[in-house]
Amino acid sequence: MTHGPAHDHQAATSTGSPEAAPLVREPRHAPVAHLVRAGIVEGVHYGSVVVLDPDGRVRFRLGDPEAAFYPRSALKPVQAVAMVRAGLPLDGELLSLAAASHSGEERHLAGTRRVLELAGLTEDHLGNVPDLPFDPVVRDAWVREGRPPSRLAQNCSGKHAAMLYTARLNGWSLEDYLDPAHPLQRAIAETVEELTGQRVARVTADGCGAPLFAVSPHGLARAAARIATAAPGTPEARVADAMRAHAEMASGSRRDVAALMRAVPGLLAKDGFEGVQIAALPDGRAIAVKIADGADRARVPVAAAALAHAGVDPALLGGFAGEQVLGGGRPVGSVRPVRALAPVVPQPSPTQP
Repeated sequence: MTHGPAHDHQAATSTGSPEAAPLVREPRHAPVAHLVRAGIVEGVHYGSVVVLDPDGRVRFRLGDPEAAFYPRSALKPVQAVAMVRAGLPLDGELLSLAAASHSGEERHLAGTRRVLELAGLTEDHLGNVPDLPFDPVVRDAWVREGRPPSRLAQNCSGKHAAMLYTARLNGWSLEDYLDPAHPLQRAIAETVEELTGQRVARVTADGCGAPLFAVSPHGLARAAARIATAAPGTPEARVADAMRAHAEMASGSRRDVAALMRAVPGLLAKDGFEGVQIAALPDGRAIAVKIADGADRARVPVAAAALAHAGVDPALLGGFAGEQVLGGGRPVGSVRPVRALAPVVPQPSPTQP
């Protein structure tokens, strides 16, 4: 395991051939966050972090950001780029929804219905798994009202509706649109390899049933940077603009990732299950975080610390410092990033006599 500043050159460019697939191995994660209660470290969250400079060099790494892992929903902006390249004509709120892990609020359900209507399809065509809304407030209301799980309410329905729309526009079959051999999924895989700069290590099914491609956290950060810095009007820029302008459609009104994009001007951010977070700025600075145990309580403060390491003003990140630890209803500690994640503050040169 390594940590500290690094200056590795980006191994592949968006116009060159992807490098080899990352190694599939037990990740060499390192401590990234501590659960501190009254001054004692009560728990340790392990994980991996990578921070990229605007030129793609690695500014900082901790743990094992080169090992293969599954990005989960943090890959959705890349999937959305692939769909726009294949002719998906959405923009604004609906394109943000295509890259969403949404909360199941009414705006998300209405948007997904609209995408299906544009495709001439219905909820019955969706291939994702039925579920209750992700947002606990909305989910509790559904339970009180006796509403059953539905494909529309499941947090990936916007992506699935966009996949169906893309397939319909290209004359591709709809029944097997989730098959990794389907033309749509092959196009997505090619875009994943191009934007991450590396070959896909493994392919499996995500929780929603869509193909999921294993890359490395480093490669995922590289993809986020390429989307965030793309020239205006390109598919990458269209996705980035939509997500930044409509952060609540890509997540939800009570979600930390939307709050993070609102807090940091120009930031593109996406979370994923099992403790994954990416974020990128318009100048190309980017981060990727993987929490080994999948804990959101560590994902948020570690991502904020990584952004501070990337040069984001810590004052903008104060609301993401980590949840409090309570004792008898009173704060007695917090979840804190490890000291190695503290950004290096340049010291002024000594005054010469």
